[in-house]
Amino acid sequence: MPVVRIDTLRAGPQRRAALGRAVHDALTQTIGIPSDDRFQVLTDHDGTSGTLRHYDYLGVHRDDGIAYIAFTLRSGRTPAQKQALSRRIAELAPAYAGTEPRNMFVVPTENGSADWSLGEGVAQYLDQGS
Repeated sequence: MPVVRIDTLRAGPQRRAALGRAVHDALTQTIGIPSDDRFQVLTDHDGTSGTLRHYDYLGVHRDDGIAYIAFTLRSGRTPAQKQALSRRIAELAPAYAGTEPRNMFVVPTENGSADWSLGEGVAQYLDQGS
């Protein structure tokens, strides 16, 4: 049950949606997220009333094609799985959305079962014992 947030700069609705598909497909392909487990917040910044800051860092040159991908999911993935996920997102982004791999800034955050309420104020994962 990841919650994905994708922030882009002047990407437009089609590119934003394509990035959402790329990230979701990468999640299903690399760490086994079910195909119907899709919760995303897609936000495009216009550069005026809202913007994204990006700079060259660690030898990676970024530009206004930047896409910040932040997702929260329950803990339990290995470093190798997380690396495979980031790699797959960078592979799918050009094919789906025309976004260069260097512009894919991916940050996973993990938490526990008690940290999720999927509605009704209930921590469903705790009640399931998972």
